[in-house]
Amino acid sequence: MNSPDIIFPNLGITVENVSRTVISPFGFNIYFYGFLIALGVGLATIYTLREARRTGQDPDIYISILCWGLAGAFIGGRLSFVAFQWENYRHDLLQILMFRGGGIMLYGAVLGAVLVVCVYLRVRRLSIRLHADTAMPSILIGQAVGRWGNFFNREAYGVYTDSLFAMAIRAEDARGPITAEMLENMLIIDGASYIQVHPTFLYESVWCIAAFGVLMLYKRQKKFAGEMGALYFTAYGLGRFFIEGLRADSLMLWGTEMPVSQLLSALLVLSSVAVIAFERKRLARK
Repeated sequence: MNSPDIIFPNLGITVENVSRTVISPFGFNIYFYGFLIALGVGLATIYTLREARRTGQDPDIYISILCWGLAGAFIGGRLSFVAFQWENYRHDLLQILMFRGGGIMLYGAVLGAVLVVCVYLRVRRLSIRLHADTAMPSILIGQAVGRWGNFFNREAYGVYTDSLFAMAIRAEDARGPITAEMLENMLIIDGASYIQVHPTFLYESVWCIAAFGVLMLYKRQKKFAGEMGALYFTAYGLGRFFIEGLRADSLMLWGTEMPVSQLLSALLVLSSVAVIAFERKRLARK
């Protein structure tokens, strides 16, 4: 009898035949990870173009923003990952270019995209705040969908837990660290060994959906240009700060035990809240 690929033991859910690939035309694997990221980008783009039309903006500008943003995301996400995993690349620099081998830091991708798009808008003499309000909430859609690629890859999971949403994956399939606590509490089911962990990809996906819903309810009440962009960083950063504390595979700041993404989350939340507070105070004075 074959053992299930993934189990949620406290929910009584088992998942069979979880493949990392969608299809393999002519022997070329198309992975769920890339497919779901592309799907997330597509859904985010549909929302953004619809929002642009609703507010009387030129949708073509957002197609250009998408192209530049994707370039910034790939470069920023890869370089930030390599920077914090430098020991794995310093002796073989060509591996930096091997994107199919994995290794993208989500925060690096987001910040890389934002930086490149801001430069593009500045060169075109277009409003950064207006375009941030229109496009940035849609990033939550892409993140909510794209995170499920981690489910198929059995990666980006959390530390050991026996909570209600605990997820058990076969130890041989895990693409992340297996800690001593995971080994001590390993499950044996149908002769297969399972580690039981927090499904942090699921937590983040649900958080992004909830945050997007809140932003949609609020968007007609925004007080100043750029507020939706600031609220995106606040909402996502707040959730990511707590979720990152559960991760078993966090990238650490050089020479410390501080997760890089947790530190960036705290900085983004604090700076975004400061911007919102400053702008609202300025409006109150008027």
